[in-house]
Amino acid sequence: MMSIQVLKPKFHIDECLKGVRDCLEKGWTGMGYKTVEFEEEWKKYTGHPYAYYLNSNTAGLHLAVKILKMHNGWQDGDEIISSPITFVSTNHAILYENLHATFADVDEYLCLDPVDVEKKITDKTRAVIFVGYGGRVGQLDKVIDICKKHSLKLILDAAHMSGTRVNGVCPGTWDGVDVAVYSYQAVKNLPTGDSGMICFPDEESDRLVRQLAWLGINKDTYARSNKGTYAWKYDVDYVGYKYNGNAIMAAIALVQLKYLDEDNARRREIVKMYNEGFKNNKNIQIIPANHADECSYHLYELAVPDREALLDYLAKQDINCGVHYRDNTEYSMYWYANGTCPHAHAISQHLITIPLHMWLTDEDVRKVIKVVNEFLA
Repeated sequence: MMSIQVLKPKFHIDECLKGVRDCLEKGWTGMGYKTVEFEEEWKKYTGHPYAYYLNSNTAGLHLAVKILKMHNGWQDGDEIISSPITFVSTNHAILYENLHATFADVDEYLCLDPVDVEKKITDKTRAVIFVGYGGRVGQLDKVIDICKKHSLKLILDAAHMSGTRVNGVCPGTWDGVDVAVYSYQAVKNLPTGDSGMICFPDEESDRLVRQLAWLGINKDTYARSNKGTYAWKYDVDYVGYKYNGNAIMAAIALVQLKYLDEDNARRREIVKMYNEGFKNNKNIQIIPANHADECSYHLYELAVPDREALLDYLAKQDINCGVHYRDNTEYSMYWYANGTCPHAHAISQHLITIPLHMWLTDEDVRKVIKVVNEFLA
């Protein structure tokens, strides 16, 4: 019997292969062609006025911090408030630019708690990174209001939020979001091999991110190609990075985007089955989602009394689960903040990620519910 995986991407293989084949036949597998096409489709899908395709969400977060630092005259040692419940790249992006990561606690949605965010603001605070954990919007609107009140920039780490909406609107486009960064990593809702997108609301930042992501060069390879004539001359204005996305990944992304809403609707069906199956178990705390009918639900988590014992029991029943995420203040490099986010620290000891992906059948979901409830009876 095949084991049930916690996260498993589902690709529309024949269509993806056709897109990749197009790239190979045209001899254009790098930046341009398909990357430009996907940027345009993403803008149509989300409503973002600008979008630039990158090799990862991590690269996008770094560029988001860097450009805001450049534009606003931030100094080394200035502070950005972020979440301790996230993949570590969210907070590494702050350190890449010699800034200080200050951690605020999380709320019941495992997103930043606006009350604690405001408490953590100092005269050195310059921005907030809000993580849309599991696709949840949480109290983003309140955090935006706080940022406006204190003249802080807001970076939306939307790695889990592909397809999340509120009343039909993509949260990354909300007024007060200074930049949104998405992920199309291998097991995300819109999976590729690995890639991401950065979306600024203004043309100047979009121009700059394109240049910085291409080694600081003022004309990318695609822009320098014109009807077969290669315009070789360019200038280099910045010490940039090799962060650009490529056409192979974009070809896959273009196919996967067509099915994103359909896939997210299935995710919501699975979540409803889980919620119904676990709601009467007093040993289980379900992590809620506001705007649940439009949440992308990249992850489904429970808080349980003895996570390690449950993980072991599930594995013996061929059900593989995971943990997202360890409280970042437990890592040695962020130990200075240990104890500053008590709710995040406490709940992170009990979180378990339950299988949620497109390969799950209703029978699989019922099995997970049955086994979890049996153990936690």
